[in-house]
Amino acid sequence: MKSEELRFIAIIPARYASTRFPGKPLAQLGGKPVVQRVYERVKSVIPNAVVATDDERIYDAVKAFGGDVVMTSPNHKSGTDRCWEAYQKQAQEYDVVINVQGDEPFIAQSQLRSIMACFDDEATDIATLVKPFAVEDGLQALQNPNSPKVVLDSASRAIYFSRSVIPYLRGVEPEEWLSRHTFYKHIGMYAFRVDALREVTSLPQSSLEKAESLEQLRWLENGYKIGVGITNVETVGIDTPEDLARAEEFLSAQ
Repeated sequence: MKSEELRFIAIIPARYASTRFPGKPLAQLGGKPVVQRVYERVKSVIPNAVVATDDERIYDAVKAFGGDVVMTSPNHKSGTDRCWEAYQKQAQEYDVVINVQGDEPFIAQSQLRSIMACFDDEATDIATLVKPFAVEDGLQALQNPNSPKVVLDSASRAIYFSRSVIPYLRGVEPEEWLSRHTFYKHIGMYAFRVDALREVTSLPQSSLEKAESLEQLRWLENGYKIGVGITNVETVGIDTPEDLARAEEFLSAQ
């Protein structure tokens, strides 16, 4: 079944509690809450979209701008778990659940379509996005452990995710790596066939996941096929108040 025949729902996890930026989903960006910016972008491509939150302030804010929202448990350890609870509360069934982070107010329509297209391959259980590192990004960006890297196979499926630089270019000076090879930066948006989402939320943590603190390694270790869409669109995620200031500048420049 091709992607255009599948039934998609986008779920946007949005927590109030955040170590670096409490209340982030409700922070104002260009006169609208961040979560509203995300919701409107997603809704322009995927008509079935819902915010999943554990906080009544976010719930009320989404209702106020006319969005769909569900309350979920405050005890989830990941956005994936929150997505599964939110999906179970839907009145109808879907084929694929797209987990869109609630702090990505500039997510592009092309990125959403790219991740949806991964399901043209019937072997795809889960899908995600990557962006090629550019030479001008510099070695420091490539080596940043907070920016996971991904290696793909010939069918554009993920082989491995790592906080280290992968692959290692033997015999090449690190300063030349970006000009000698295409490295891929992981963009943390996921989509799951419903059966896969149900299954991965019940898997125990894996050894690789614990080592790198990347939950997608649990899925790879358990044999799930992760399709990868490639985007050249730069996103402006919001993790801190400083990120919000940069996002305001980015919005003003559009």
